[in-house]
Amino acid sequence: MVSAPIDALQAQARRVATPITGGGQIVWHVWGEGAGGVPLVLLHGGSGSWTHWLRNIEALVAAGREVWAPDLPGFGDSDGVPEGQDVDTMLAPLEQGLRQLLGPRSFDLVGFSFGGMTAGMLAAAFPQGVRQLVVVGAPAMWMSSGKAVRLLGWRHLASESAREQAHRHNLQALMLHDPARIDADTLALHVQNVLRDRLPRRRLSQTDVLAQSLGRVACPVHAIYGRHDVLYSGRHAALEQAFVAATPRFAGMHWVEDAGHWVQYEQPARFDALLLSCLAAGGR
Repeated sequence: MVSAPIDALQAQARRVATPITGGGQIVWHVWGEGAGGVPLVLLHGGSGSWTHWLRNIEALVAAGREVWAPDLPGFGDSDGVPEGQDVDTMLAPLEQGLRQLLGPRSFDLVGFSFGGMTAGMLAAAFPQGVRQLVVVGAPAMWMSSGKAVRLLGWRHLASESAREQAHRHNLQALMLHDPARIDADTLALHVQNVLRDRLPRRRLSQTDVLAQSLGRVACPVHAIYGRHDVLYSGRHAALEQAFVAATPRFAGMHWVEDAGHWVQYEQPARFDALLLSCLAAGGR
């Protein structure tokens, strides 16, 4: 069952919490602590948790990285920001948490999907300490109607089988390119995460807020996307042009073959090698 690899990975981590002004806390996990070098901070996607990186953390630690992965406010085990409904209210608590945990050390920042938008906005608002930024499958590079992917509602469904069908549909419609990869563990992991999503009204991902933020990011920026990411189907050239136009220190657009939106989960070995290559290049 999916709980076994999660439990095994959690057993290797130190769990720590940092406060949210007004009440609550952000829960973080760290692996490879004391490995030396520059810490690596991973921000997960919407309706997710640190487990969006379940298939990547061990390889990144094995490569010598000290890996920090929070549950973003309002997701997973973290409390929401009081009165907060979107990423803009998360930035200050995340920055405060990073300074509490890492002190004056610089760090590399990687964000997936909603977390990629968060990472870009965080690097723009609080550039101190961000050595380089990698955005993965991130939205908000231009204004959007939000209707590119049709997801099914599930909370109102009476039967467990109907809810499971809806979750499976949503995984195939948005997250993964190959439906054969939606096994029982992947479905269970997705369900665990969406059940703990307390931010249903977030809307900034339908704007160009990431593109606007990247214009104020001073560090090198890489972008990694699955070749079959449905958010940008047929618009690969436009997406690359948007990054080039928005980002003063754009270091490169990278596509992972045979992968959809959740690229690091669908093709973990390819993604990990590419991410480490980007980090090595940007860190010189």
